[in-house]
Amino acid sequence: MIERIARTMSRYRVLAKSRLITRLTLGSNAADLDIGYLDLIESVGRCIRNGQEVTVGTVADLMRIDPSRASRAVAQLVDQGHFQRGVSQEDARRSVVLLTDKGKKILRDKVEIKLHLIAKITEDWPEEDVARFSELYSRFLDDFERVAADQLKERQDEASGG
Repeated sequence: MIERIARTMSRYRVLAKSRLITRLTLGSNAADLDIGYLDLIESVGRCIRNGQEVTVGTVADLMRIDPSRASRAVAQLVDQGHFQRGVSQEDARRSVVLLTDKGKKILRDKVEIKLHLIAKITEDWPEEDVARFSELYSRFLDDFERVAADQLKERQDEASGG
């Protein structure tokens, strides 16, 4: 069973790398938007929904890039109308990144496309199977994130002699 899960994860990784949902979203309303920037818009939206202020430093961390590249990415998305700059509510000296209506629309479109695909995939499944899959898939990913974080921390501790 474990081997089957591993093989299925590999198949899903190949599908995810094709970035079908992202390409469908871009094709529908943002053909000029770089594919990586849609991921950034989504990450910024997630941070904002979670009540986090987003700065260029946050963007650098999210994209795992240096702050100067993050600053250029934000500037480009401001120029394209997906982001706007605002003032931090925590520290008025700090600039924050906000989603514009255009940025929010792209996120809504991506969610709509994703939900449509999932509904299409599961349309012939019994309702109980969909409910069980939803429960197990969420549980699997929650545990995967937890175990992966623990494993990374252990390796970092070993590497640092701790």
